[in-house]
Amino acid sequence: MSAHSTDEGLHTTSIRSLELQYRGKVRDIYVIDDAHWLIIATDRVSAFDVILPNVIPGKGKLLTKLAMFWFNRVQAMIPNHLANLSLESILPDPAERAQAEGRCMIVRRLKALPIEAIVRGYIIGSGWKDYQDTGSVCGHTLPEGLQQADKLPQVLFTPATKAELGDHDENISFDTMVGIVGEKLADDIRRVSLALYNDAASYALERGIIIADTKFEFGQDSQGNLVLMDEILTPDSSRFWEAQTWKPGISPPSYDKQYVRDWLETLDWNKTSPGPEVPQEVINGTLERYQEAVDRLTR
Repeated sequence: MSAHSTDEGLHTTSIRSLELQYRGKVRDIYVIDDAHWLIIATDRVSAFDVILPNVIPGKGKLLTKLAMFWFNRVQAMIPNHLANLSLESILPDPAERAQAEGRCMIVRRLKALPIEAIVRGYIIGSGWKDYQDTGSVCGHTLPEGLQQADKLPQVLFTPATKAELGDHDENISFDTMVGIVGEKLADDIRRVSLALYNDAASYALERGIIIADTKFEFGQDSQGNLVLMDEILTPDSSRFWEAQTWKPGISPPSYDKQYVRDWLETLDWNKTSPGPEVPQEVINGTLERYQEAVDRLTR
């Protein structure tokens, strides 16, 4: 599929001057050279690990704007993967450059760690299901009587293994994570992830947004230093709730793709590919929520 004009949204990039490294659920990654990649956030939307046929026009630009804002905010806490190269030097062709402008990150190539660093401040989603079944979340025993969307007694770090495209990530214990990456790295990832979440959650709350949970991804540079990568604290990697209307006991209205998921849950669909066509009002509603979150958090 070729690149569409930006008005219709960008489903798939077609950049011939660089080698395509990987097409993910949302991002297309190209090789710049041995040390750098170009990551372009398309307007694709995935839910339940299935890429849906429609795009949400402009979503990739909003995600990129918000991720860049956070990377800039937390750079004193941990180095990140952004590289100081100009897009013009990488994509001299204006037509190719237009596919990337405003929706790309030029990044250092890192050794990606096979861990999703998930931090939960509230109980929702798979954590809520886990708690209903076992009274705990990913091995953390919790007090009885919590309701859906309750604030957790303390913020939890609940790692998962990264799945191949189309598979579901699997929650693991901290001990299992230590077995995968070693004790020092596991400790560092947990410490940094909790610090990043706590900083972002208090910042967002001042702007009327609850960050219920989020996930971070990390890599290592050639010296073995821990580096923050991928995207951070966007509506694609986090649950953002409206603080004013939040109350425990219900799944709160959110500024993320939960709106799409909720619509999908009303369908007779088995959550395998191909996904259903998303109606225009769901696309518009999702985009409005993304825009509102980005506006509030970055102004």
